[in-house]
Amino acid sequence: MGTQGFSPRARKDGTLIRFGADAARVTLSGSVGQTSFATDTVLTRGEGRRVELNGERLGSTERLRSELATLVFTPDRLAVVKGGPATRRAYIDRAVARLVPARATLAAEYASAVGQRNAGLRRVRARLSTRDALAPWTRRVVELGATLVEVRVEALQTLGPAFAASAHELGLDQATLVYEGDIPTERVLDSRLAEDVERGITSVGPHLHDVRIEAAGRDLRAFGSQGEQRMAVLALVLAEATALRERSSVSPLVLLDDVLSELDGDRRRALAGMLARCAQTVVTATAEGALPVDPALSLSVSPGEVR
Repeated sequence: MGTQGFSPRARKDGTLIRFGADAARVTLSGSVGQTSFATDTVLTRGEGRRVELNGERLGSTERLRSELATLVFTPDRLAVVKGGPATRRAYIDRAVARLVPARATLAAEYASAVGQRNAGLRRVRARLSTRDALAPWTRRVVELGATLVEVRVEALQTLGPAFAASAHELGLDQATLVYEGDIPTERVLDSRLAEDVERGITSVGPHLHDVRIEAAGRDLRAFGSQGEQRMAVLALVLAEATALRERSSVSPLVLLDDVLSELDGDRRRALAGMLARCAQTVVTATAEGALPVDPALSLSVSPGEVR
């Protein structure tokens, strides 16, 4: 919450507020490289959240996420592998935003253009507009869509080697990331125009693309065990940490929640070695000795007390 402006555990801010209280607050201070930072996030029932970075009120949390890179693994993140294409598209678009901050808004801009074109298609279907009126939005969808495909592919190429290496260390060999989808063109969109008008939606483009996550040529969504799917998601997180560290020379904060529960001894030792290369990682576990390495700091949490 303090570095990203939202919690991966809750869809609504109100569920993060203590029972019987009207508000909640998360404050953090630290440094990114040689630069100090302080964040203040306030949640109030019935009101929007308030987020400040170094005393400045932020209009959105995008800037917070771009300046304080945090990578998170939780058990429900297995949906990145076993879920539908939309989950993988969202994951890679977040990775693009972290790897190339200048492109952080590209996916949202493309989605807005598709929404405008879809609205135009429905107006044409209702005979409230003409097909010629769709042309500007078609060009916009093609322009933004082509760029979005290019930056997604570039991000996967950046992550690919580190993903394969991390997966191999965790016992998942020949792991690859494959982008599925072509750059949209006006010719293709024009050829589908009659169908798109009838359905009221844009039927081709990166909003329908997918990322195939494989190991030894097997699509892990269909042919991977839950253990392999967990290894793939963890390898993705560690690969992005490596890529961000190489690009900025500053390591992101890595948060690994309940990552050890389905790892055998060899994989726990492999993970411990990999984490030693990260600048700062927080690991939660049900037992202090679950990770076979001495931590820099150990916090034991029980109801009402942290030691």
